[in-house]
Amino acid sequence: MPNTRLGKSRTTSVDATRLPARADAPSIEAAWLYYHDGLNQNDIAERMQISRASVVNYLNEARNLGWVRIHLDSDVFKGHRLAEELCAAYGLTEAMVVPDDPMNADGAAASVARVTRAAADWLPRLLEPGDRLGVSWGSTIWQMAQQVPSTPVKDLSVIQLLGSRPAALGFAAEACTATLAQRLGGECINLHAPLVLSNKALRDALCDEPVVRDQLNALATCNKTVLASGTCNAGGAHIVRSRIISENELSEYREKGAVGVICGRLIDRHGNPVVSAVEERMIGVSLDQMRGKDMALLVAAGPGRALPAFAAMKGGFATHLVTSTRVAEELLEMI
Repeated sequence: MPNTRLGKSRTTSVDATRLPARADAPSIEAAWLYYHDGLNQNDIAERMQISRASVVNYLNEARNLGWVRIHLDSDVFKGHRLAEELCAAYGLTEAMVVPDDPMNADGAAASVARVTRAAADWLPRLLEPGDRLGVSWGSTIWQMAQQVPSTPVKDLSVIQLLGSRPAALGFAAEACTATLAQRLGGECINLHAPLVLSNKALRDALCDEPVVRDQLNALATCNKTVLASGTCNAGGAHIVRSRIISENELSEYREKGAVGVICGRLIDRHGNPVVSAVEERMIGVSLDQMRGKDMALLVAAGPGRALPAFAAMKGGFATHLVTSTRVAEELLEMI
């Protein structure tokens, strides 16, 4: 049964941009009548003497500003038959399978939106006081981070796992980390260094700088992670769009077996490294450091994500999985 919360945030600090100008703002009144009093939109329009379209706009405003949060118990999705089969097949601790939306014309985008929302709701409940959460990057992680409810976790550290990269695509690693830290009330530890340097000597020298060395030491202590496994598909791979490697280089690595990307590093279908020439110039978490975590939440959504997710799970990079029905079925066919 959905549990709807209206009003006061659980954060210890107040974001003034989310507060209404007045306590009797019409968006709050409409939300109260709809979610607490159970009136339908026509009844609210008549009660408030406004149009039904205005009611819809007020309800959307209340949701967008975080005054209303609708939480569907994740146990509903964890009990899905496909979730149980995925846990058995891949040795996962838990899995969550969200249904695809067959009626949506933009099925891929709708599926990603559903999966990232489910992951956002689940993540805070996978954390405990004192945890050190390592954060990957990419559009999937960014979408998830923006939807995480304000849920402070005591003594939490949120740590950027790889260096920064110019993010014309809108999901820089530091933004993913900072957003999650804000939503979870944790200490934000960004990695103040570029992801890729022009040569290895410069990379090594920068890693020896005390501030960068301390941040690299911090990311090595993460006991939990949240990540996505990127694709190696031609014409759209994130690792190419962010200009870490070229399309021609990626084609060569695909021939060597690369099927997925974990924090900028290529892996084959068994989760083993496919070492690229750029890696000696990269600053960030290693593949070995990404394995063996107490909890590693893999978010897999959208076309072409089944094979990278398969590789990530086979490589020991995930203990928990959030995905869609379609991807779950593809994953089970790969066993």
